[in-house]
Amino acid sequence: MRLSRTLLDIGPLRTSPLFRRLLIGRTVSTLGGFMTAVTVMYQVWDMTHSAVWSGAVGLAQALPMVGVGLLAGAWVDRSDRRRVFLMATVGQAVTSLLLAVQAFAGHAPVAVILVLVAAQSAFGAVGAPAAGVFVPRLLPREQVAAGLALYQVSGQAMMLLGPAVAGVVLGWWGIGVCYALDALSFGLSFYGAFGLPALPPQGEKSRPGVDGVLDGLRFLTRHRVVRGALVTDLAATLLAMPMSLFPLVNAERFGGDPRTLGLFLSALAVGGVAATAFSGPLTRLARPGPVMLCASATWGAGLTLFGLATDPWVGLAMLALAGAADAVAVLSRTTIIQTHTPDALLGRVTAAELIVGQAGPHLGNLRGGVVAGWTSGATALISGGLLCLAAVTSVAVTTPELRRATDNRPEPESPPAPPEVPPTPAPAPPPAPVDGMA
Repeated sequence: MRLSRTLLDIGPLRTSPLFRRLLIGRTVSTLGGFMTAVTVMYQVWDMTHSAVWSGAVGLAQALPMVGVGLLAGAWVDRSDRRRVFLMATVGQAVTSLLLAVQAFAGHAPVAVILVLVAAQSAFGAVGAPAAGVFVPRLLPREQVAAGLALYQVSGQAMMLLGPAVAGVVLGWWGIGVCYALDALSFGLSFYGAFGLPALPPQGEKSRPGVDGVLDGLRFLTRHRVVRGALVTDLAATLLAMPMSLFPLVNAERFGGDPRTLGLFLSALAVGGVAATAFSGPLTRLARPGPVMLCASATWGAGLTLFGLATDPWVGLAMLALAGAADAVAVLSRTTIIQTHTPDALLGRVTAAELIVGQAGPHLGNLRGGVVAGWTSGATALISGGLLCLAAVTSVAVTTPELRRATDNRPEPESPPAPPEVPPTPAPAPPPAPVDGMA
């Protein structure tokens, strides 16, 4: 296989200038978002030295995402998605500016910071469902998976780079500059989406209010492929999320070395970036259903083996494997949702996907911490990985539609059939003799 077909498919960058500009803006704003996430945690801890207040930051981010998400999805499916995204981006930029103002002014109560974080999360819950239609509307169906892979690898790269940049900026210029840079990054995101055409829903618009939300939920419960993809993702994160267990496992198995603890998170991210960078064959395969099931099972197996590992290098290798599997599963899930959901419902379904992606890891970390409190960190990891394997197997057995799911790309057109040649008429028989003539 040629190397160009093994690496990440960059075809969408060549064929769609609109997608290219959108991706650049999204990448920069993602970098700013990770910088703000680190800065908020740093500021709240510096003000309070309280783990409770630090935990409240995650709550301030998650609650608006869940509470606003489904209603925002119904609104998005009744509106021009481009306009909604631009409005949400302006809202996020304003909240970042307000965070910068409170940082430069000083002496703001920690509750004010949490309110601003919650407001930014609410604007994000509106903008994300609107942005969910961009890739399938800008790219031909056969390039949707490749476009989503480019989205994913840029996000993972910024997840690696953002905290490091935040640390440098915090050390040199302080908290306010970090927030101000995030506000500027939303300006580039706005520019990236400003040139898009109007993107109203294709098909019947969503009903207003709760009725529209219920229509989206009915679609999720009845469409077995989309439902199976979301259930698989929720099972993997709810049953086997390892983040909260890393400090305990590091203390139990590896002597509590802080350098090892830092490498745990890095190994997951490195595995994810590597898998996405070499995702060309997967996006061209056009079989996201079975790929997602296999990747989710590999996630569970990798974390089980990490729980059993006593050598730190073996443990890091298992985490890299799990990170790679997670990246492939997320890419496949997003491809399934964006290619199997009608455009008129895509805002609501993307909102549900976002909620699953936010709530699942938080609840999974809570589950891991509770189980570890009763037993040990290794037991929580191993049991979670095995439960994940069992759940994914159950979904695969009970949802054959997901096992067979493709990315719905159109079949190649058959060459036109040659024109039919009319049969050669048989020669007419000789005329019968006329009576009286020889």
